[in-house]
Amino acid sequence: MEVHEGRPEQSWSYREADDAIEENDAVQQIGAAPPVLMVLASEKGWPYSWHTIQDLPEDVFVNCEVDRAWRTVKGDVTAWFSPHGGTDCKPERRVLIGTPGIGKSMAAGSYLLYQLLHCDAKKLQVVFHCFGGGAAYVSDKTTRAVTRCSDEDMCVSELRSLRGHGGNVYIIYDVAKEGTPPLGHFAPTSGWGMIVVPFLKVTNYDEWAKQLQAARVIVNCPDEVDMKAMCAWMTRDETKEKQAECWKEVKKHIYLL
Repeated sequence: MEVHEGRPEQSWSYREADDAIEENDAVQQIGAAPPVLMVLASEKGWPYSWHTIQDLPEDVFVNCEVDRAWRTVKGDVTAWFSPHGGTDCKPERRVLIGTPGIGKSMAAGSYLLYQLLHCDAKKLQVVFHCFGGGAAYVSDKTTRAVTRCSDEDMCVSELRSLRGHGGNVYIIYDVAKEGTPPLGHFAPTSGWGMIVVPFLKVTNYDEWAKQLQAARVIVNCPDEVDMKAMCAWMTRDETKEKQAECWKEVKKHIYLL
């Protein structure tokens, strides 16, 4: 495996199937091969790492499955802002359903945040990234300012303020506790976009998904090649012996799971 800085020359290829987006393995890539894994690095870390006392990595790992989730959201946002959609066009509401690690160690919420912040600020003014309703980071793209809400009351107040000012808002709701559905005041009744990144069990979200007609986005777990690439990145400054030892340990846990 090789490490290259910058954007990959070739991205993953997808196709639409049964109202979903899936990887298109049948496409013959011309030129450079698509990446095994992409890494988003930030010296300041990401909102999820700021919100927890755990020592989380400052890098966000993006494999094909996480990028596919973004492509689904991107399609929703594109349709939302399309001039052909009319004034009644509203964004899809989504629930991200994955196997252990997709929402947290794979940092799907952080990758969605990164991509949404790069959307046209004239069309999408605010990205609201919250954690269980008790804390949030509100990114106003027009003023390039970030407001931190430290408790539920501040979150509610900020939501009311945003509804009063108008504009387009997208909510990323990272569930803080297993089995805790999104709080009622986060329901995007004003026509905002929203995706829920839950803990492992998703049965608790069935009723919420039905009430708001939220569609599921299924994200599969990282495969062995993904894990090997993650291991290679995390031990890139170590000796070959240390790298081999790390991969041996990771591979053992893969088979245990």
